This record gives sequence, C-alpha cells and structure tokens, in this order.
Amino acid sequence: MNRIVALIATLAGLAERVGNALQWLSPALARLTVGLVFLQSGWGKLHDLEKVTNYFTQLGLAAPAFQARLASTAEFVCGGLLLIGFATRFAAVPLIVIMCVAIRTALWEQVDGIGSLVGLTEFAYIALLVWLGTNGAGPVSLDWLVARGWQHRVSGRAPMGAPSRAAT
Repeated sequence: MNRIVALIATLAGLAERVGNALQWLSPALARLTVGLVFLQSGWGKLHDLEKVTNYFTQLGLAAPAFQARLASTAEFVCGGLLLIGFATRFAAVPLIVIMCVAIRTALWEQVDGIGSLVGLTEFAYIALLVWLGTNGAGPVSLDWLVARGWQHRVSGRAPMGAPSRAAT
C-alpha cells in the first residue's frame, strides 16, 4: 500500500512540474484562438458592411449602420490586440459586450436554460475572454514584455532627491 501511495505522490509531483513548466501555454492558446476568430470575423464584416447592416436591421438593433461599423471594427482591432497579446485586458471587454449582445439579439431563441446557454460557442468565447481579462495575456505576449520593460525601467531609477548614477 505504501508503494501505491508513493507512486501516486510521485506522479502528482511530476504532473505539477509539467503543469508549471507549461503554464505559458494556456493563455497563449486562448489568445491566439479567440484573437484569430475575432480578427477574421471583423475583417470579413468590414469588407461587407452592407450585409452586416442589413442583418442588424433585421435584428431590430438601433442605428444598425453605426453598430455594424462599431462591432466590425471592435472585432478586428481587439482581435488583433489579443493575437499579439497587447492591451489584452482592455481588448477583452468590448468583445465580451459584443458576444453578450449577439447572444441576446441573435441567439436568445435557442436558449431554453443554462445548459443551452453555456453550450453556445459565443458563451465559450465569453468564458475565455473573462479569463484573459482577469489573468492577463501570459508570458508569451507583448503585455508581458512591456510590463517587464517598465518594471526594469522603474527599478533602475534613483529615488527622488538622490544623486543619479551618472553624477556619482
């Protein structure tokens, strides 16, 4: 019995080490997947705004031409930001709003309970976007590089009132 417990503990430790070593992978895959989906969707919509406007008109949205441009541009720009991992937490917010509006206006008839709601692809996008918005883009992103550069820059400065390194 002790051998089984020891084997389980060893396997659990191995799984934890592998998981820690691959911690960068989850946010990178989430960003690349969702970013690419929205970048392509926004690009397609921007190149056929009349079709999007007509669809928004059928849905009964107010100011359909304006909303078509706004949603298409937000999808394209925010999708691109997610793809490169820059301003990820900010880029996630408009995309979450767009997905909520899409569910409420275009897909609400398909929702008859929590199971059908969470089964929607748009809901999966919302879940990934909320996760990226709360946890950030991860270490394989421009956000991480900018934050590291900013921290390095701040930590390299002398405190106020102290002589600079150049003066000593």
